[in-house]
Amino acid sequence: MDFIFMLTRDDRTVRDCLRLVDGLAELRLAHIGFKDVGVDRGTLAALHSRIKAAGATSSLEVVSTSRERALESARMAVDLGVDQLMGGVWVEETLELLSGTGIAYLPFPGAPSGHPTRLGGTSGEVAEQCRRFEAAGCAGVDLLAYRATDADPLELVRSARAATTGRLVVAGSIDSPERIAALEAAGVDAFTVGSAAMTASFDPRLGTLHGQLAAILSAAAGAHSERTSS
Repeated sequence: MDFIFMLTRDDRTVRDCLRLVDGLAELRLAHIGFKDVGVDRGTLAALHSRIKAAGATSSLEVVSTSRERALESARMAVDLGVDQLMGGVWVEETLELLSGTGIAYLPFPGAPSGHPTRLGGTSGEVAEQCRRFEAAGCAGVDLLAYRATDADPLELVRSARAATTGRLVVAGSIDSPERIAALEAAGVDAFTVGSAAMTASFDPRLGTLHGQLAAILSAAAGAHSERTSS
């Protein structure tokens, strides 16, 4: 299970993202992402260049709530050349914009709303959307399981996993080793952490960002080891 570190807090790219990403080289993070809000486009372009220079795959997550802004973010993803575009709900239009680029698209299943985003929808509705997204040509889904308002988070995860052979990423409010272990056991392909690392709430005993990221990497490795040995 991959860990995608999001340079974000409260669903916004943090203003000091460039300084932070420059200080993370020694951790050799394999996957780094950011949101489409929080800093200007020029900063996002510089950030993406530094992510790729560090050898990491890049993810842009769309949290803009209007169709116009979300599709503009998809166009920005093309201009930047990100590896993966996550989020958004305007699937057909986004796939059309990404056609021929090689960018993997993983939209939000369910009914996301607000900012920071909450997720409405039942497990049945999420499963139906996962099947529809895969049939449309999406590479997978970006599931806000722990932001759910109408269903149990892990029930949503299991329903999504059963409904798609694509990449299942769970994003939002993953703030403990227990949640990472539960996602690994449910067959998730990747998870994101942003705010819990930025606020040092993943492991309050470790005050630095480096300490938080090391703890998350350790939890992910431990969850994988436990799953493969069971």
